[in-house]
Amino acid sequence: MGGRESHWSEQAGHTVPRPELPGSLTADVAIIGADHFGLWTAYYLKKTQPRLRVVVLEERHVGHGTSGSAVGRMTGEVPGGREPYARRHGRDALDHYQRIMNDAVVNVLDVAATEGIDADIVSGGELIAAYTALQDRRLRAATALAQKYPHTDVRLLGAAEVKDRINLAGVRSAILHPHAARFQPAKFAHGLARVVERMGVAIYERTRVEESLPFALQTTHGVVEAGVVVGGSDHLSHDRGWRRLQRPVAASLIATEPLELDMWDDIGWSGNELLASFASPRTYAQRTADGRIVVGGQRTPCQTSAAAHSSGKLGGGTFSALRAMLHRVLPCTRDAEIAHTWAGNARVVHAGAAKIGFDRRTGKAWAGAARAGVATANLSARTITDLVLDRQSELTALPTVLTGGPTPAYARTR
Repeated sequence: MGGRESHWSEQAGHTVPRPELPGSLTADVAIIGADHFGLWTAYYLKKTQPRLRVVVLEERHVGHGTSGSAVGRMTGEVPGGREPYARRHGRDALDHYQRIMNDAVVNVLDVAATEGIDADIVSGGELIAAYTALQDRRLRAATALAQKYPHTDVRLLGAAEVKDRINLAGVRSAILHPHAARFQPAKFAHGLARVVERMGVAIYERTRVEESLPFALQTTHGVVEAGVVVGGSDHLSHDRGWRRLQRPVAASLIATEPLELDMWDDIGWSGNELLASFASPRTYAQRTADGRIVVGGQRTPCQTSAAAHSSGKLGGGTFSALRAMLHRVLPCTRDAEIAHTWAGNARVVHAGAAKIGFDRRTGKAWAGAARAGVATANLSARTITDLVLDRQSELTALPTVLTGGPTPAYARTR
């Protein structure tokens, strides 16, 4: 069936709606979007400076958008790829950034444990599997290249080793990436939202930001004046300069019904690893806490209209492709019903663009990353916090951070 909400949101349940923005107001920091990045930014700002007045403005509800259209994978992969990063910034910078990304995964796990966020998190690593001779050759070459870099910690598994973990039909080999975890995206967003609200952050739902101005946000419910305004790539797409540095992505996902125990005996997957295909574009999957399999992938350029995005409907061709892939690698799932299908749109910054910055002349802070996930959002939020609070750190020294100099095109007003 098709659904307006993601499986993640329906499973997490609908919380009591939060209020809309009551009218124009003033804050120290205004954040666009109650997705993972927005909530992480609110968390670290309040954790560091509890007296800050922080407001989050969400067009729909907490957990909507990228929090609901993801397959629920948390990884330490370098956004945009290791090789492009090394070509732009050098080998030493890449090694340093890989370590920081690995630490970001650990940071997410630590905060979830400390703050009591129950989001079905299991740190089982990620298997990226090859099924054809060509994929096998390329995967082995990619593994050998990755193993030349410290902190990647990847391992090549042969077919028998893969099948000992997950009984994948036709698998030839796989990369095991240890710095990865599965989680439930909507549960995580709701849990983090409750944490920041306890800290004193105000979250206003059903409040759309129409324009980002210097030190202010024009919304459907009034103007929010703030010393700092923060946005991710999804939320600044109305700015024409920013839009030129983005690529639209359509995410489509399916979820099975909870599988019978004898089916899981055949499949294995007791380690709860994330699963990905080495094909391009990549397809991802996880075994959920309630015994389903969720499969998803991203396609670009996004062909989905705004109306289709809001409806959450999944095209029949994409649905068929995801189902066929699942049945091909796990044949026993042919007897399982596909219980939920959904889709969503997002915009991510291309690999060559600057990812994070803060312009004190306009009060605008921004972040975006290719294939952004919850760990990347965590790292971006901690970096924004250091920039906004004028703290020098290893994060603000990263080459992907813009400080000073002319205002980038996507940080200017129209």
